[in-house]
Amino acid sequence: MDRNKRSFLDKFTEVSIKIGNQVHLRSLRDAFTTIMPMFILAGLAVLVNNVLFPFAFKDDTLSKLQTFGNVITNGTLNIAGLLIAPMIAYYLAKNKNFNNPISATAVATSTLVIMMAMTYTVTPIGSETAVTIDGILTYGNLGTQGMFSGIIIGLLATELYMRISSIKKLQINLGDQVPPAVGRSFSSLLPSLITLSLFAVISTILIVLFDTDLITLISTLIQEPLRKVNTSLLGFLLIYTTGNFLFTLGIHQTVINGSLLDPLLLVNMNENMAAINEGKEAPHIINSSFITVYSQMGGTGGTMALILAVILFVKYKPYKDVVSLSVAPSIFEINEPIIFGLPIVFNIPMMIPFIFSPVIGALIGYFATAIGFVKPLSVLVPWTTPPIISGFLASSGDWKVAFLQIIILIVTLFFYLPFLKISERVSRAQAAQLLAENDNQ
Repeated sequence: MDRNKRSFLDKFTEVSIKIGNQVHLRSLRDAFTTIMPMFILAGLAVLVNNVLFPFAFKDDTLSKLQTFGNVITNGTLNIAGLLIAPMIAYYLAKNKNFNNPISATAVATSTLVIMMAMTYTVTPIGSETAVTIDGILTYGNLGTQGMFSGIIIGLLATELYMRISSIKKLQINLGDQVPPAVGRSFSSLLPSLITLSLFAVISTILIVLFDTDLITLISTLIQEPLRKVNTSLLGFLLIYTTGNFLFTLGIHQTVINGSLLDPLLLVNMNENMAAINEGKEAPHIINSSFITVYSQMGGTGGTMALILAVILFVKYKPYKDVVSLSVAPSIFEINEPIIFGLPIVFNIPMMIPFIFSPVIGALIGYFATAIGFVKPLSVLVPWTTPPIISGFLASSGDWKVAFLQIIILIVTLFFYLPFLKISERVSRAQAAQLLAENDNQ
C-alpha cells in the first residue's frame, strides 16, 4: 500500500514538474515577472492620483497634478498587451535557445499591431451620429483588453517565426566579413517577411470578409469566458487550492497558479485600477491584490498565522527554532524556511491547514467585499508587501481592509492550532522512537 502511495506521489510529482517546466508556461511567467514593475508603478500612480493628491489639492490644481498619474497609467497599464507580446517572444525564443531572440520581439510586436482593427467607430460627446476614424491605435486594444491577445500572439508569432527561421534555404548568410548584428538582421529577413505576411493575410480576411479582427475575437471567445470561470469564486478557490496542494508536495504553487490564474487576475486588477483612475467603481472582487491581501499573509498557505500560533501557544523547541528563523522573511511573504523547515511539505497534519487557510481568508475577503463592508481592491501592490500594510495600500488607504486582515489572521491562527498540536505530538513521538532505535543499536 505504501509502495502504491509512493508510486502515485512520484508520478504526480513528475507530471507536475513537467508542467511547471513546460517552455511556454515558463516563458509566460518570465514575461510577467519582467513587466510586473510597470503594473506596480501604475498601482502607485492610481494611489497618488486618487488618495494623496485629493487630500491636499482641489479643483483645477488637482486636475493638473493628476496628469502625473495619468501619463504613468498610459505608459504602463494602458499598453499592457503591447508590453507582454514582445516579452513573451523574447523569453520563448531564449528558452528554446533560438540564436536571435531580440528579433522575435520585433516580429511579435509587429504582428500584434497587424492583427488590430484598422478603423474605429465612435460617437462624439454631444453627438448622436457615429464617426469612423482611421489610422489610430486605441488603448482598448493595446491595454488590458488586448493583454490576452498579446499573450497568444506573442506565443504563436514567435513559434511560427522560429520554425520558418530553421529552414536553411531561407537564411541569408553574408559571411564573417560583416558585423554580427548586420549578419543576424539579414539572416532573419525572409523569416520575418514570411511570418508577418502570413498574419497579414489572416488579418485581411477577418477585416474584409467578417468585419472583425483577431484582438476582438480572442477577447470575446477566449479571454472573457476563461476569465469568468477562473476568476469566479469557485474557479479561483479550486485552482488556488490545487496550487497550494502542490506546494505541500514540494512543487511551487506557481506551476498551477502562475499559468492559470495570474494573467487573468492581472487583467482584473488592471481594469480595477483603470476604473478608479476614471472615477468609477472597481468591478472585480477577485484580482491580483486579492491574493496578497486576503489569502497569502506571510506567504503561500497564509503561514503568518502559523508563525503567530507557534510564538503564542507552542513550547516545542524545534518549532520555536524554525519560527525564529522564519519570522523576518515571512513578514515579506517569503515562507520557504517554514515550509521546508517545520516542515509542512509531506507533513499530513500541517498540509490540511496550509491548503485551506487561504480558502478561509479568501471567503472572508470575498463576502466582506460582496456585502459592501469594504470595496474591491484597486491598487496593485508587490506580493512582498507586509500584511496590514498591504491591505491599507491595496485599498487606497481603507483601514477596514487592514482590520479585516487582522480578523483573518486570528481566525486562521486558531484553524492552524489543533493541527499544529497534532504535528508536535507526531514529531515528539518520532524523535522518541528514533532515540530508542539508536539506544538499541
